[in-house]
This record gives sequence, C-alpha cells and structure tokens, in this order.
Amino acid sequence: MLESLTVILLQTYTLKEKPNLSPSDKNGRFPRRPKREPGEPRTEKMAPDQDWTSVYPAATPFRPNSVPLPVRMGFPVKGGVPPQKKGNLELIKIPNFLHLTPAAIRKHCEALKPFCTEWPSALDTDPKCDERFPVKIESREFVSAGPSIRNPAARVVQLSIKLSSLNLDDHARKKMLKLVGERYCRDTDVLTIRADSCPLRQQNYDYAMYLLTVLYHESWKIEAWEAEKTVADMEEYMWEDSPSQRNIVELLMRMKVSEGDGQEVREQLLERRDVQEYKDSVTRLKNEGESESSMLQYKEAVKKVLNV
Repeated sequence: MLESLTVILLQTYTLKEKPNLSPSDKNGRFPRRPKREPGEPRTEKMAPDQDWTSVYPAATPFRPNSVPLPVRMGFPVKGGVPPQKKGNLELIKIPNFLHLTPAAIRKHCEALKPFCTEWPSALDTDPKCDERFPVKIESREFVSAGPSIRNPAARVVQLSIKLSSLNLDDHARKKMLKLVGERYCRDTDVLTIRADSCPLRQQNYDYAMYLLTVLYHESWKIEAWEAEKTVADMEEYMWEDSPSQRNIVELLMRMKVSEGDGQEVREQLLERRDVQEYKDSVTRLKNEGESESSMLQYKEAVKKVLNV
C-alpha cells in the first residue's frame, strides 16, 4: 500500500514539473528568436538643419553614429587610408570640441547676457584701457591627449607693463632700467617679467607682482654711493653742462651772433632752433652710436649752426 502511494506521488510531481512543449519542440529545445535586421545609422536620419547643440549638449566622447562626417583617424594599413570612424578607438581616446560649435557658444552667450553688464563707455579704445589697467598678465591653458591633464608650461606667468605708466622720476627710471636689464624693450617701452620658478600658476603670479613691487620701491631709494657718480658713470649722455654745450655757446658768442654777454645771452642762444637740432643730433649720436642716419643728422645740424 505504501509503495503504491509513493509511485502515484512521483508521477504527479513529474507531470507538474514537466513544461508544456510545443509540437515543434519535440527534442525539448526552445525556438530561436527571429534575427533582427540592423536599422539605418542615426547619421542617415539626421536633417541638415537639425539643432546640433541637442546632439552634443556637453563634453562627450566621440560617437560615430552621431557625427555625420566622414572622419578617419589612425595608422593607414598597407599604404591605404586611415580607418573609418565606426569602431575606431583612436577617435574615442582623444578629446573633441563637438560641444563647442559656434551655435553652442552663441547659446551660452545668450544665456549669460542677463547676468552681464555693458562694456564701459570710458574704455572704448585700447589706449584708455592701457591707461586704466596698465598691468597685463598672460598665461596659457593646454589641452592634450595623454595620461595626465597637467602641463608644466601652464604654470608660467608673464607680466608686462609700460614703464611710462609708473610714477618714476628721472633718477628712479634710470635705476629701474639698470635693475631690469634686458627685460625692458626701449622700442615699445614695455617691461616684461616672466615667472616660472614655482610649481603653481598662482604662486608665479604672486611672485611676479612681488618683483614689480620691489623694483618700484628700490628704484626710488637713493643710496649714499649714488652721490659719487660722475658724468662718465651716467647711463646716457646728458646735454646740460656738457662740453658740447659749452663749446657751441662759446663758438656762437665769438661769431658775434648775438649782442651782449652774460646768462641771458647764453639762454637765448640755447633756445635757437638750429641749436636745438644740434643738441638732438649730438644726444642721439652719443646714446645710439654711429650710424648712417645719425651721422647725416649730425652733419646737417652742424651746417645749420655754422650757417654754411
């Protein structure tokens, strides 16, 4: 009796657990799903006048199905062309600027306009901007494809300022030129300080501003030994009380150019136009050295003074 009950239970359990097989699955295998045909890529469905900012709204790796351009990149195999964009890992590895198209930048600017103010009318020209903001700071940002986004050259800071914008007298200006050396350009009157010693850009910026401050204050200091400077120690030729000035005045007075004698006559001679041209030619010849143009200017000035 017990054995018969066990057989009945086993048969019932087996019938419940056995799946209902379809007539085509006689071997107990499920039918395969029908193979789906791949559809057209997204690039074929894109309209020519679509909104590109909705395709690439932010920085995203390259997606070949979203860029309707025949982009190729990689090493050409057997002298052929570079691999196409589909399945190209080289295009995925590098950064792209597909999210920074002119249309996207225009949208960003329009979104930021309500939070910006109009450009001040007092700064409508470059000279006015240079007058109000004489110090210019230059630095660089780098975008590179590599294991690190850091670039050592990004820490470099370059400070430039026109020397005429600083409050310097004749003594302070000459001392400043001595201190800065080759960092000053006489043609443009620009002093350039380049800071790259520190590991961070902010540190180099602070150091460049510190150097400018120290140079300014040191230029105004007058040391005790500076009172011992002679004419031979001057940085440039000085016309006042120079042998050339005394000689030309004595020569004109001997030529009887003006009547009388004394300090008043001497000042009248020095204010003459031909004497001023002679002064400029001598100063240029002494400071810039002999050249064809400076010698020609000196020759014409001498002829005018001597009236020959």
